[in-house]
Amino acid sequence: MKKNYAWFLALVLVISSVLAACSGGGAEKSSKNEQVLNLVTASDIPSMNSALATDMVSFQMYENVMEGLYRLDKDTKPVPALAEGDPKETDDGKTWTIKIRKDAKWSNGDAVTANDFVYAWRNVVDPKTASEYAFIMFDIENAQEVNKGKKKPEELGVKAIDDNTLEIKLKNNQPYFKGLLAFGTYMPKNEKFAKKLGDKYGLDVKSTLYNGPFKMKEWKTEESVKLVKNDKYWDKDNVKLDEINYKVVKDAQTGLNLYETGKIDSVGVSAENVEKYKKNKDFKTELSAAQSFFKVSYKGNHKKELSNKNLRLAIAKSIDKEAYVKNNLNNGSVATDQYTPKDVYKGPDGSDFSEIAGGDNLKLDKESAKKDWAKAKQELGINALEIELLTVDIDTAKKDAEYFKEQLESNLDGLTVKIKQQPFKQKLDLEAKGQYDLSYSNWFPDYADPMTFLDLYLSTETNTGYKNPAYDKLIEDAKGPLLKDPDARWKALGEASTMLLDDAAVIPVIQRGNAFMDKDYVKDVMVNSSGINNYKAAYIEGKNN
Repeated sequence: MKKNYAWFLALVLVISSVLAACSGGGAEKSSKNEQVLNLVTASDIPSMNSALATDMVSFQMYENVMEGLYRLDKDTKPVPALAEGDPKETDDGKTWTIKIRKDAKWSNGDAVTANDFVYAWRNVVDPKTASEYAFIMFDIENAQEVNKGKKKPEELGVKAIDDNTLEIKLKNNQPYFKGLLAFGTYMPKNEKFAKKLGDKYGLDVKSTLYNGPFKMKEWKTEESVKLVKNDKYWDKDNVKLDEINYKVVKDAQTGLNLYETGKIDSVGVSAENVEKYKKNKDFKTELSAAQSFFKVSYKGNHKKELSNKNLRLAIAKSIDKEAYVKNNLNNGSVATDQYTPKDVYKGPDGSDFSEIAGGDNLKLDKESAKKDWAKAKQELGINALEIELLTVDIDTAKKDAEYFKEQLESNLDGLTVKIKQQPFKQKLDLEAKGQYDLSYSNWFPDYADPMTFLDLYLSTETNTGYKNPAYDKLIEDAKGPLLKDPDARWKALGEASTMLLDDAAVIPVIQRGNAFMDKDYVKDVMVNSSGINNYKAAYIEGKNN
């Protein structure tokens, strides 16, 4: 997840639960032993077109109604899905051949073929598609050249040897590429069906085909979504749930009321409710690998003043993150001055990436912040400045934004923060166009390597407009020449992270935790460190009316 900042902005602190959720509910209370799961989501689905989606809500949906070559297990390790096994690689690791299951079907009965992957991936990198996630395929031969209009989509390094054999040519044998094949943008697409729908593909229930454990039966915009078991799925005999219902709920207390009355099976618990519910047997907290931070726009209609490093440093040092975690969240999140999560990525010697990731210059220091702000005003020739803080339109997001506003305005005399709340889909669109100053954002990692965070700021793969040639070189070296030297690659990634934070190019706030409640009758929900919930093996047992 990098280029054009296809951000996983999704559920900004609230109604998402880790175990059964990030999503939504809404069916009537089910009878005993009925295999129906009811959930809530803070936002409607922005898109069911895998070439256009950029968010956690859409990718959470893909996890259960679509299936790629691999899936991520609870340890974020890729395991075969439509692939019959591991890829067969050439000696240099640059050419992969993958056999595809012959019994895989689309929900209309068509066979899922190797060409479905070829068509879908070409569609992603084709500049006419304007996919914000095209960058995620840039490890494939010619992908970047196609996306820049220098080569034709047919020149992308992927082809169907036959209906059940896919060949992929890579620029370099990346250690994380197999994990990428489980990612939503890499899902297949039925060419005949997609071409028939054109721009209307993925906009509603009937304009999408499904090849995963479930298929969409209903989608009521900004209201609810209903999934049902996919009778054409190759492994349907091992899918136990008959139905999953999602209800769009933007108010945290409403979600809790639905949970208490038995209408949903999982719910997030906002900070003000933790004390009330923490002794409840259903209450849990969990630290994820996701990060929340201020993204700064360096292009578009943003305030040009934010290109000033001292201004960004002043902002970073003015916010009491520990108080924010304690008072606004209280959900297992931890304050951080680093852009990457702790205790997730281990180096060749087993050390944690946080040891070399930098960030010491961004610690809370109000006096230092005032000095940086004074320098910034002098350099910019201003006495005052108004900036806009973009966030989503849910209740806790407003409370968070008001906290940040108070911190910045009270510590930086002359700075005014204007809060702009937008529906999730519109927020994504504004970010893609660079039409924001600061945006409070989240990032849920795509694969088990620091690169999933760091190449978001590679100038050729980001929509922030941030450009740093020295940073670019470190990232490009880690993607190419240094792959044969793991120790040197790890060091380069650490230097890149430190450089990014020294420049305050991104302003970290927290490593995200979740406080939530879920019913003990919900079994075997598989959750990986990316925060995605897989319901293929889930079932209901022992539920009483």
